[in-house]
Amino acid sequence: MNKKEKRNRIFLVLLSLFVVMLGYGILLPTLPYYTERLALKDNLDKDTINFHIGMLTSIYPLFQLLFVIVWGKLSDKYGRKPLIIIGLTGFVVMNVLTGLATSLTMLYIARIIGGIFTSSVIPVSNAYLSDITSEKRRTKIMAWSGVAISSGVIFGPVLGGFLSQTNLHFKYTFGVFHLDRFSVPFILAALLGFVVVLVIVKWLKNTEIRSRIAPKVVKFSFSLGKYFIVLLVLSFVMQFVITLFETVFSIYGKDELAFTSDQVGIGFMLCGSVMAVLQPVFATYGVKILTSKQQIALGLLISGISLIVFPFVSNELYVYLMIILFAAGGAMVTPNLLAAVSLISKENTGRNISIQSSTNSIGQILGPVLGTWLIAGGFYYPFIIAGATALVAMGLVYFLKKPDL
Repeated sequence: MNKKEKRNRIFLVLLSLFVVMLGYGILLPTLPYYTERLALKDNLDKDTINFHIGMLTSIYPLFQLLFVIVWGKLSDKYGRKPLIIIGLTGFVVMNVLTGLATSLTMLYIARIIGGIFTSSVIPVSNAYLSDITSEKRRTKIMAWSGVAISSGVIFGPVLGGFLSQTNLHFKYTFGVFHLDRFSVPFILAALLGFVVVLVIVKWLKNTEIRSRIAPKVVKFSFSLGKYFIVLLVLSFVMQFVITLFETVFSIYGKDELAFTSDQVGIGFMLCGSVMAVLQPVFATYGVKILTSKQQIALGLLISGISLIVFPFVSNELYVYLMIILFAAGGAMVTPNLLAAVSLISKENTGRNISIQSSTNSIGQILGPVLGTWLIAGGFYYPFIIAGATALVAMGLVYFLKKPDL
């Protein structure tokens, strides 16, 4: 394919990633307030509400974990495009149900549907990008994937925080569904997702089916060497730390710092902005100063220290500064891990990225559950434990023995 066609394909895939993460970002600052609003109808206390916030955050990656490898294998067999379309369609359904929810049960159902179907979008999109780029440019294109993801986390919280605070005064009830001003950000996300589905159906071409490229059976154990296992553990740690922080910060901002959803949204916006700006910078220019292995170690160090310091600052400016440092550390780690996994096997890229995505999902499941559980003992505990986990994980970088790292 020529350069123009390749750029168009990359743009459409990055658009899919951006929209899915926009929906994810919209929920970040609003989930504690939205859950509290629904839970108050059942007269639940604060600890129980925090428990539901943790469970609603965790149930999404739990179902991603259960289905992501299935989607990865199907994408290797049938091509990437059909699976991206399926994932985006599920994303639309999830946001419609979330926006119209009148109970915690409906919110759980929406999150489960989202977890099942959106689990195909990120790993399959990354596999698509891997299919159409050379090994030399792999780290750079994975960094741009990170930009698309981070951009969704930039605009999503701002959009969610702003729209949920609007002065629109309307309420419509039909059956078990309810539409009011709290529904606006989710309905908007669903509409955007629907538009992107139409665009992908019309203009994105499917990739060549992997089974035609490599008809020989590749043993599953091939990719599960020591090197790959270390990459998976590091991926787990990073996602565990990030998701714990995201969940606890939204509660911490609401209950301890007395932040509005707008202020919480600004925190997530800063996190996403730093990730979006620095990932391509580190991928393009960082390798001239530090190897990928050194970037991963330094990123873990910066993230770990910033998390440990985080609960000891209360000034809004310093809170945001710690978030910026935390995100800078993550920007060093994430694209390097993703690029390393994508380079393990040409024939099984979709499967390997899906396995990494499953590992990420385990971290995303445990982070919110442990984080909200630790809150009962005080807000210091989750941040300090997450930071210490990142610092301990630096020791694993020593075992990344592949020459290109």
